[in-house]
Amino acid sequence: MPEIENPVVIIAPDSFKGSLSAADAAAALERGAREMLPDTATVLTFPMADGGEGSLDAVLAAWLQPALTMSTVDALGRSRDAHYGLDLDGHRAVIEAAQANGLPHVLDATPEPLRADSYGVGLIAASVIERGARDVTIFLGGSASTDGGSGLLRALGARFLDANGTELAPGGGALASLETIDLSALKPGVLETSWRIAVDVTNPLTGSHGAAHVFAPQKGATASDVAVLDAGLTRLAEVLAATPLVAQRGFSAAGIAALPGIGAAGGTAAPLVALFGAELVRGAQLVADTIGLSDEIGTADVIISGEGRLDAQSLEGKVVDYLRGAKSTTAFLVVVAAIVDLTPEQWSSAGIDAALPLGSGVENRKELFQYAAPLLEARGAHAIAEWLDPTDLDEEFRDDEGDGIAAESD
Repeated sequence: MPEIENPVVIIAPDSFKGSLSAADAAAALERGAREMLPDTATVLTFPMADGGEGSLDAVLAAWLQPALTMSTVDALGRSRDAHYGLDLDGHRAVIEAAQANGLPHVLDATPEPLRADSYGVGLIAASVIERGARDVTIFLGGSASTDGGSGLLRALGARFLDANGTELAPGGGALASLETIDLSALKPGVLETSWRIAVDVTNPLTGSHGAAHVFAPQKGATASDVAVLDAGLTRLAEVLAATPLVAQRGFSAAGIAALPGIGAAGGTAAPLVALFGAELVRGAQLVADTIGLSDEIGTADVIISGEGRLDAQSLEGKVVDYLRGAKSTTAFLVVVAAIVDLTPEQWSSAGIDAALPLGSGVENRKELFQYAAPLLEARGAHAIAEWLDPTDLDEEFRDDEGDGIAAESD
């Protein structure tokens, strides 16, 4: 049994899709953990996300702030409402790009991969800056555009001009004709804003592994469209590198195009990184930084996380990957999952001390979802029992044989 009088327990699960939000999962795990802990224990809960869906909710839960709603446009310029968030003093803002230009929002229309753009995301960014935010976090992922962030920048006041000084049409299809980017009418506060961008891929901007070749076909692009879009992104990098503001930062066109992760969401981050010095961060790391988990994780004696499926992808940039890398060497890490798709040897060698399947004794996926909260509560207690003395667990916690229930992954 650990000789710790005042243990610190951190509970930091992702959501269980189709069942519980990260906040609800954290609350259930906390209830169970407290049953096994002394009154002197400190329990800190941090609902988490990996930078994709749920990241906005995770940040706002930590800030104790409601989601705000504004009118914007989708990737095809059609009106839609989007959620975003501000902290209590309005200085920090958080945006999920897919709230505006997410691919699901345009599945009802004929794909227009050359015209789709990120203008709607820029409208949200412009609004929060106008309201006084000077620290803006944008979570990328799930976009319907491949415009290199040109639409976002247009919403902030930039103009994309051809050799005749004519403004380009929206979308990545026009970028091959780009000659200059006019920043003279940038909205007040844009250059004074600190930008952080969450990405969930490592793809560069251009080339065979870049934004157009890898992701544009998922957005309706044909082979000829991909060639046009890739040429446009290549030209965007060249023009960005020639812009005085970028030249001062020491970026070359090749350097911009090759940045790992810059190809996320159709290259949306490219002008933000090159022009404004935006920081590219992996999604789970950025969520952890934004909600304050990064400041506390080193103090934890026990960390309890959870997600829909614990598998090889969990160890590549997901919440569990962040936790195992950020925790102290002595912290005990437990992961609860609807599906544990790693062997004990695999999760142990990855730095996970216990992997607990959620659905012990549950007959089917419907029941798993229905009873997810009490199941998680039981696993929260189980997690602490594993830490206290894994050799002395009674049958209440030794019921994990044959838990291979079929549930959707996270």
